[in-house]
Amino acid sequence: MDKEIILGLKKAIAETMEAALITVTNVLGSTPRKPGAKMLVFADGTTLGTIGGGCGEAEGRTEALNVIAAHTSKIHYLNMTADLASDEGMVCGGIMGLFIDYLGPYSPEEHLEIMQEYLTDLEKAKPVLVTVIEAHNQKLVGKKIVILDNGEIKGDLGSEELTRIALENAKIGAKRCQPVLVSLDLELEPCDTSVKKPAYRFLVESPQTVVQLLILGAGHIALPLAAMAKMVGYEVTVVDDRLSFANAYRFPTADRILCDEFELAIDKITINPQTFVVIITRGHRYDKLCLRKVVNQPASYIGMIGSRKRVKALLAELEEEGISREELQKLYSPIGLKIGAETPEEIAVSILGELIKVQRELDQR
Repeated sequence: MDKEIILGLKKAIAETMEAALITVTNVLGSTPRKPGAKMLVFADGTTLGTIGGGCGEAEGRTEALNVIAAHTSKIHYLNMTADLASDEGMVCGGIMGLFIDYLGPYSPEEHLEIMQEYLTDLEKAKPVLVTVIEAHNQKLVGKKIVILDNGEIKGDLGSEELTRIALENAKIGAKRCQPVLVSLDLELEPCDTSVKKPAYRFLVESPQTVVQLLILGAGHIALPLAAMAKMVGYEVTVVDDRLSFANAYRFPTADRILCDEFELAIDKITINPQTFVVIITRGHRYDKLCLRKVVNQPASYIGMIGSRKRVKALLAELEEEGISREELQKLYSPIGLKIGAETPEEIAVSILGELIKVQRELDQR
């Protein structure tokens, strides 16, 4: 969640202001924002954050003001067809599902308390938030639970069984980079929403919705890879031990550039299930140092450049040094999709294609 939205929510709750928090829950087709994007709308019409701008965002804002007026949270589907968006120069042609959550003096007290605790927990932990966004009993809509990384649970969803199912799905959601929607029928069994309207639906949001791409090595392939990865939404970190390579002039779009010995730099980086690691250093020795440091970390992807023969020899060396074969088998190498890439730019495309492929596979699990 963006810092400005966190601050806005804290202010709204502390001062008992009326507001509505819009969260993109799911998308179909081409849309300007992905699931997890948020916008906070206040009763006077001012906003924080964005769900894509243009006429689509304007409609979302109008619906948020309606929610504030009605004091009732709801789901709204934003149909961003080409006809709707063309006047704004924003041709999308997709549909965005929005959950618009009312927050204010007419909210149940426990809703505001759990949201306040969640915002506080975000500063010191990595909580998972589960919110009921649809229910046959309207009183349940907006109820939340927060699951901390130490297993502590705050709040409830109205029934022990519903809370239990939410906790099971929270374990899955914590590993994903976008929210998870769970739909249940009256018997609390998973249901296909294309066939029937769910009796319950809740949204599972992990604390990390942006994939971090860690590029180890700032050579010729890293340049186009960092630029293209940023374009598709990755948070890019570049590491190299050479100042002439690891600098903002060469990587103007990178979120973070570390110029240090590889092992020391990796120690400064938090690697989690939302981290993808690409090892493209200038030599065998440095590749080995980097792989040794990251192979036991919980990254969702670790890829390394190199010929099959060279990589096989390197893996054998690491296995002799005590790293398990099971851990080493997680490595993607030769790195990238097989598209016949030759130039640094083409190799970067093949690597980025593989990253996207792996990310989509993880999101569908």
